[in-house]
Amino acid sequence: MTTKSIETTLAHTTGTAIVADAHAIHETPPAAVEVHDVHKWYGDHHVLNGVRLTVRPGEVTVILGPSGSGKSTLLRVINHLEKPEIGHVSLNGELIGVRRQGERLKELSERSILAQRGRIGFVFQNFNLFPHLTVLDNVAAAPVATGLLTKPEARELACELLARVGLADRTAAYPRQLSGGQQQRVAIARALALQPGIVLFDEPTSALDPELVGEVLSVIKDLADSGTTLVIVTHEIGFAREIADRVVFMDGGRVVEQGPPAQVLDHPKHERTRDFLGKVL
Repeated sequence: MTTKSIETTLAHTTGTAIVADAHAIHETPPAAVEVHDVHKWYGDHHVLNGVRLTVRPGEVTVILGPSGSGKSTLLRVINHLEKPEIGHVSLNGELIGVRRQGERLKELSERSILAQRGRIGFVFQNFNLFPHLTVLDNVAAAPVATGLLTKPEARELACELLARVGLADRTAAYPRQLSGGQQQRVAIARALALQPGIVLFDEPTSALDPELVGEVLSVIKDLADSGTTLVIVTHEIGFAREIADRVVFMDGGRVVEQGPPAQVLDHPKHERTRDFLGKVL
């Protein structure tokens, strides 16, 4: 695969930015996110219906809700993999995917959107690793493709990140040689390779066998403890209770209830939240 095709695939499957003019990678401070009255339709289906959400820097926000409630779509809107029909998202006060032109919002160029996505890491359900690249090269690909780092620098960073997720001894392996839990840990390391200000997790354990879930949740917990801003869509209620600063419950494309885990999980105010938790706890 050519460098150009790797760049394109990274941009559209991992949300990685293509930034040709950057020369060094640095620690990015935790980001703040604002979702402003976002609406999204798929045909006649109103997937997101006036969602408002604030994620503070360094905060861990866990989003719960039944299938079809709009959780995954909300994550994709945050990094502009999906474009809202109404409303907008901002990262540290900067609009994502659009700019103001008078009273209207105008779509940015694809290059500008990709550059913004480099500040928003995304970990998908199904890993999305390059099957023809080793674990090391999967993690190093984005910093090299973007011009942020030379290949030796990117490989050094990849080794550090793989050690951080407990895979220092699997750098030469290919994705097919790894368990699902190991592949997801590689995907997390790849999301961190450009040191984004926030990392989004879309049901990161849903494709894993039950015995592999713990190893991935442990890595996410370490990230949370380090102060990284995280937004996590999950069905792991116990994990949400342990890790979240705030739990958000969504239903029918709306944020129904949100607050500290002890409030939302133990003393939910909304009937729909109580009904959902009664079925899953």
